[in-house]
Amino acid sequence: MVRTVVIAQARMGSSRLPGKVLEQLGSKPVLLHVLDRASQIAGVDDVCLATTDLARDDAVAKIASDAGYPVFRGSEEDVLSRYVGAAQMLQADRIIRITCDCPLIDPTICGDVLALIENGAAYSSNVPDEGRSWPHGLDCEAFLRSELERAHECAETPDDREHVTPWLRRNSKPRGYVPGPGGEASKQRWTLDYPEDLALLKEVFKLLPSNSTTIDWHEVMKLVKSHPELTAINAHRRIAN
Repeated sequence: MVRTVVIAQARMGSSRLPGKVLEQLGSKPVLLHVLDRASQIAGVDDVCLATTDLARDDAVAKIASDAGYPVFRGSEEDVLSRYVGAAQMLQADRIIRITCDCPLIDPTICGDVLALIENGAAYSSNVPDEGRSWPHGLDCEAFLRSELERAHECAETPDDREHVTPWLRRNSKPRGYVPGPGGEASKQRWTLDYPEDLALLKEVFKLLPSNSTTIDWHEVMKLVKSHPELTAINAHRRIAN
């Protein structure tokens, strides 16, 4: 049986916004928004948190574990090895990679990215090599465990080890890509890196239904279009990123 696992990475030590994954959005922290939304991806057998083995990440691990999600802990800097450990622990054959600073990650888009792996790609994503066609905060990658382990054996630079997939993007073939709508959608910034991002997301989640796990990106887009004051909150960050 082929096993498909989401591995979501998180840590407390963000340089720009420390502790961001534990910030509260509505009724729960950012971390659980991400994991709960990931659990809605069609075809996924498990959702795992991959965090560090540092004491400061004990709280991150506990929240995920208490919510019923498996946790793998490993190197802070060698995130690639952390992913390999998580994949081996869960006996994953196919892996979806997301980050825990994207509380509006869209299960349907992630499912489309996964479908490309199911249809023969070794690596797929919705993030192009240049430019952006989806809102920032919906990024998703998928790949075969065999490709991840190949990267683990071959990748040597600190950048390749820290960011997990640069080696795969350069070397894995065939590759698949899920294009986005572009236009105004590509200018949206729904990720969490700066205080302004947090301010925007807090306002968005005030306006979303209390059970927002299944809200898709179209509905969020309608929301921000109907409340233009929201996009002004982190507009300068959207231009810069």
